[in-house]
Amino acid sequence: MPMLHPSHSHHLPQARSVGVGGATTMSVAEATVAAVGSGGCYDRRRELQAFDDTRAGVKGLLDAGATSIPAIFHHPPDSLPQQEADASSITADDAHTAVPVIDLMAAPREEVVALVRAAAETAGFFQVVNHGVPGEAMAAVLAAVRGFNEEPAEAKRPYYTRDTAARKVRFYSNLDLFQSQAACWRDTIFCDMAPEPPAPEEMPEPLSVMFEYTDAVRKLAVWVFELLSESLGLAGDHLSRMGCGESLKVAGNYYPPCPEPHRTLGNTRHTDPTFLTVLLQDGVGGLQVLLDRGGGGGWVDVPPVPGALIINVGDLLQLVSNGRFRSVEHRVLANKGTGAARVSVAAFVDVGRSMRRYGPIQELVTPPGGGNPPIYRSVTVEEFIAHFYRKGSERRPRLDYFKLEQ
Repeated sequence: MPMLHPSHSHHLPQARSVGVGGATTMSVAEATVAAVGSGGCYDRRRELQAFDDTRAGVKGLLDAGATSIPAIFHHPPDSLPQQEADASSITADDAHTAVPVIDLMAAPREEVVALVRAAAETAGFFQVVNHGVPGEAMAAVLAAVRGFNEEPAEAKRPYYTRDTAARKVRFYSNLDLFQSQAACWRDTIFCDMAPEPPAPEEMPEPLSVMFEYTDAVRKLAVWVFELLSESLGLAGDHLSRMGCGESLKVAGNYYPPCPEPHRTLGNTRHTDPTFLTVLLQDGVGGLQVLLDRGGGGGWVDVPPVPGALIINVGDLLQLVSNGRFRSVEHRVLANKGTGAARVSVAAFVDVGRSMRRYGPIQELVTPPGGGNPPIYRSVTVEEFIAHFYRKGSERRPRLDYFKLEQ
């Protein structure tokens, strides 16, 4: 199942709640025992609940000395990299070309616009340098996410919750833990940063750098929306005037070394149900993009580039661009290393909770019978997210559901 978008998780059926300072926390050892029913049979639901009740995440399993991963993390063999029958036909050189590194300041603006257009219309991913986000802020937020996750479990538990309505800063492991086919090997600290950021006292002290970092990312998002608007032949402020950058939500993901990386994933294949994602990753690597090259293709690595940020097109941007821009599936491999955890910071740029209907931009389509008719129908964000959570929607691309009959 694709990664559920945290900003709209009120649609999720809630598991048994363990409030801050509430019920007694279960130890990892107790969780393991609890996963076996009274008859000695394995009970998946019981194991999921027992794991969640530890409020320690996958890092807690490692801290407890785990040398294998629980069955709830086992993914179907055909979804795992080493079991895939269709070997990639894309070379490393092809991948570098398909997911380019674009210097936002090195060329005349029209050349930058052309590079952004080419990447958004093909791979849906590109990396940017000279983007205006200070290197010190990038390094600080990576260190802060790492530092928070590597604190003792007792320090993180006060922030552990699946209740997105009550708190703007939330720690959890797998937002879709009780809905997905298999859990992923990662923990997340999630922050609602715009339009209404958390109060400073709501933010864990190590993560106070999040405010400076996200201010810079919002400015970059405006810049990227300008480039994307111009690449569509529109005024530079067109996408911003649509409200595409009003909301910013940040997931600080922590992927610790996995004892059995051949059995699980850091994140399953998915697209992002947003307008745009700005991703900062450390040097460990593991992000892969599914590329299609004229009937051939496969999964390719998006290697870390010092000082770069990764931009990817979200589902809603594909919809309003009438399919010109592509929201492409991607995933994260389980961390195979034995040393440092992988850390990434994903900033989801969106419209927030709006009842406005979003459809193909009028200037990009022709009337019925013309050469460029609308591909998708208009939809509210609420309707789109409701479909996103509907059981079985992962069996085909989400946007197919909103296509018009041609």
